Amino acid sequence: MLVDAFYENVSKAKMEGTLLDSHERDEDVVLEFPPYNSQLMHVACLWSRWSAPGETDLLSFAAITDEPPPEVAAAGHDRCIVHIKPDNINAWLNPDASDLAAMYAILDDRDRPYFEHKLAA
Repeated sequence: MLVDAFYENVSKAKMEGTLLDSHERDEDVVLEFPPYNSQLMHVACLWSRWSAPGETDLLSFAAITDEPPPEVAAAGHDRCIVHIKPDNINAWLNPDASDLAAMYAILDDRDRPYFEHKLAA
């Protein structure tokens, strides 16, 4: 999946770095996290097709996430999308099912841009 930012719900208290006690009630806000270099990110995803007799197929996918870099954690979120390097796209899209270690190596050999954040409109 190609994206120029990712969006996450975060606790307003966490985003502001305040204790929940200082808020009458906590609320969620949506933050936009674009990379500082404004480049498109190649997000690693997994997809699946669920089928059952007499049922419509269910096609789904999910972006792979990992522990957040410090700037994302400081903004109040506990996950971050995995941005794979362009050189690894072909190998990611055409995996060797017998070589799971190669897929993990692609996830480890990822781009790690600095993420800015702002309230999403």
